[in-house]
Amino acid sequence: MKILLLNDASNCHRALAAGLRRLGCEVTLMSSGGGFMQTERDIDISRRFPGPAGGLDLWLRLNTVLAPKLKGYDVVSCTNPVMVELKPTRNRQLFNLLKRNNRGVFLTALGTDLPWIEECLDPQGKMRYNEFRLSGAPGPLALERPEIIRAWQTSPLSDWTNEFYERIDGAVTVLYEYNLSVARRLSPEKFAYGGIPVDLSAQIPVELPDEPSPVRIFLGRHSHRMAEKGTDRLEEAARRAIRRHPGKGELIIVENVTYAEYLRQLKSAHLVIDQAYSFTPATNALLAMGYGIPVVSGGEPEFYDFIGQPRTPEITPPSIGRDGTGFTPGTFDPLRPVINTPVDVDGMTAMFEYILEHPGILRPLGEASRRFVERHNACETVASRFLEFWRSRLG
Repeated sequence: MKILLLNDASNCHRALAAGLRRLGCEVTLMSSGGGFMQTERDIDISRRFPGPAGGLDLWLRLNTVLAPKLKGYDVVSCTNPVMVELKPTRNRQLFNLLKRNNRGVFLTALGTDLPWIEECLDPQGKMRYNEFRLSGAPGPLALERPEIIRAWQTSPLSDWTNEFYERIDGAVTVLYEYNLSVARRLSPEKFAYGGIPVDLSAQIPVELPDEPSPVRIFLGRHSHRMAEKGTDRLEEAARRAIRRHPGKGELIIVENVTYAEYLRQLKSAHLVIDQAYSFTPATNALLAMGYGIPVVSGGEPEFYDFIGQPRTPEITPPSIGRDGTGFTPGTFDPLRPVINTPVDVDGMTAMFEYILEHPGILRPLGEASRRFVERHNACETVASRFLEFWRSRLG
């Protein structure tokens, strides 16, 4: 198949491209590079100038020098209804061009859009907590950045999003949570779960000490997404735990660096902090797990059950409350290796203290993490799921 992957987030489409190529597909990745992350791509579609001039420049490039690169594919898969960094009217025009000149246009569901916000805000939704809603009240992101909600719920963006979902040929989701949100717009036959791809061929596992001392806790983040990911709370909790256990831990924080520099620093860690409000380990967590480094992230039972990952019956793992708060110690299950974080600072602190008091858990969890990614997220495995769905929709 000939495939165009349109834009990227956290290197997801680039890893997917690697898997698709190994399965014999011809793939073009057209991306803005994710801002400061500067992820690799075949064709650059970043805005070269600030303000309206940058938008006009990008639109002209898409309609002139890049126009031939937007035609003749079996599959075009984009990451969002806002396919490129332009107004909804321009995205609608681009979508019309893609529909006319390619066999199928699909969504890789991997980020915030209107159905996602609706699912997060819905008190009857299946997510017991998320960045927009905690314990039945507005969550940190809803309080800090309410303009995100307003933008997606207000025309013309909401109108375009609804039209986009009506006209796409289908969607492949990369997280359990996105399955929930996409189901608000698409019938079951029009979407499928693919998972987040990880290119393990480029990842040589690190070898952790049996009893790391001090435990190097790594937090890599976007400074403007702390409320969304909960990394502000995780940082506070990690610092608390380290103060209470002098000499047993150190916190390394990396912000807003290129993807290559991020990887270089990540590999020195004994434990990686990902995010607080998810049910599922996302790109950052799975990347660390691929290196054999354990992670603090989302690892709720609903996620493991959804992907068919068994548990060890005789093990009682650490637990958190249904609302995501608190931490009850237990034995970590190597079949379900993500260290599932609470959403409250006190619960997070108890979790980090437990880890600092039991550093011997980290190496076995890291080894189990690598096996988990090999089973569920190897880019070739994920790419085969995408291909199977795309072929079913194209007939």
